[in-house]
Order: sequence, then structure tokens, then C-alpha cells
Amino acid sequence: MRSTASRVAADAAGRRGERIAGWWLRLKGWRILARRVKTKAGEVDLIARRGNLVAFVEVKTRATAAALDLAIDERRLRRVAAAAEILAATYAPDGEDIRVDVLLIAPRCVPRHIENAWIGY
Repeated sequence: MRSTASRVAADAAGRRGERIAGWWLRLKGWRILARRVKTKAGEVDLIARRGNLVAFVEVKTRATAAALDLAIDERRLRRVAAAAEILAATYAPDGEDIRVDVLLIAPRCVPRHIENAWIGY
């Protein structure tokens, strides 16, 4: 079990990664609609729109680039996809295209954006 200090540090690193991911998406032409949206199915870190596409984005921050390879799995993606299904009526009410993306963040690395990550599972 993690100590309180390590949980606080992990939360701070996660929030920092989400800020970096938000800036990265904006630089790529996305508009951030919401952050840390909670549903009964789980939480979506970022919801972003570009044109007629709404992305429900899972952000994973790790201390090393190598650790990013193990940061995302089917269980986590299933949770985000279930939350996206609940939130789609709110954030894509006019039938916009939706997808689940992942942004992987590590120090001194360019963010890795995996588009349509749920399709791979």
C-alpha cells in the first residue's frame, strides 16, 4: 500500500501530465472541453474537440519512457470507453464522431498520442 506522501506525489505528477497533455492537444488544434470528468463507470482525464471529432483522452504519466509501455491496458481502456459512452450525449450531442485516445507523458520525451486506442483491444 502506498504511503500518503507517495499518493500525493503521484497525484501531482498525474495532474502535471494532464496539463502537459492539454497543452499538447491545443498545439495540435484541439479545444479542451473538460478535465477530470467523473462518471459511475470511471473518470475521463480530458475531453477534447477538433472539428467534428470528440476525443475522450486517458493520460498516463510515468517517470521513464520505458515505463510508458506498461502504462495502459485493456481494463483501463474499457473504463474510459464506458465513461465515454455515458458522456457522449453531453459532449457530442449532434452525432459527432467520438473516439478514445491515450496520451503518454514522460520527462524529457515528446508526448506519445495514441489515437483510437480502444480499437486495438
